[in-house]
Amino acid sequence: MNRYMMIRRLSGPAFLLLTGVLALLNQAGILSWGKSWPFYLILAGVLDLARRAAMASDGYPQTPYPGQPYPGQQNPGQPYSGAYPAGAQQRPPAAPGTSIVPSESNEIEGGQR
Repeated sequence: MNRYMMIRRLSGPAFLLLTGVLALLNQAGILSWGKSWPFYLILAGVLDLARRAAMASDGYPQTPYPGQPYPGQQNPGQPYSGAYPAGAQQRPPAAPGTSIVPSESNEIEGGQR
């Protein structure tokens, strides 16, 4: 697991731990809840800096500009024309005329079938 994912997974427990510590400080009369909000901002900033540092050091794939292929993509914007991989089941062809069902002329006029 790379560092970026580890930091993202630990951010929730870090906020929960901070809430627990601030609850203990509130019970002890050291710090009230109304004055504890800067700690949440500080924790969010530290976690954001850590995520950005992890992305910068590990390197992450850049999304290409519009019209450029992703790494490993041969023909961007072209429909898939290759064969299905071995063992994969092919999708059945779409039934023709299922998007709009034509009605008979006597149905429109209210006639009998």
